[in-house]
Amino acid sequence: MKIDKETVDKISHLARLEFDDTAKAEIINDMNNMLSFVEKLNELDTANIEPLIYMSEEVTVLREDEIIHKITQSEALKNAPQHDSDYFKVPKVINK
Repeated sequence: MKIDKETVDKISHLARLEFDDTAKAEIINDMNNMLSFVEKLNELDTANIEPLIYMSEEVTVLREDEIIHKITQSEALKNAPQHDSDYFKVPKVINK
């Protein structure tokens, strides 16, 4: 595949970019260089290579979730600036 002026015009329209003729020539050259680099990868024999799913072979060890009550409700409300018997009181932030 070769990148030409029409392809750059189509891509620049989709990306909402504008280029002058000098910039278009540079972009055509750069994009053709990128495509030739990617085409080089097609020369590699990848028949016996497994796809890379994870970057590391390490296994994450997860612990079981445990519910631990370290503070009681009354202790939590003790230092609250405003509270009633069971809840924190906060200023109203949504108006209807």
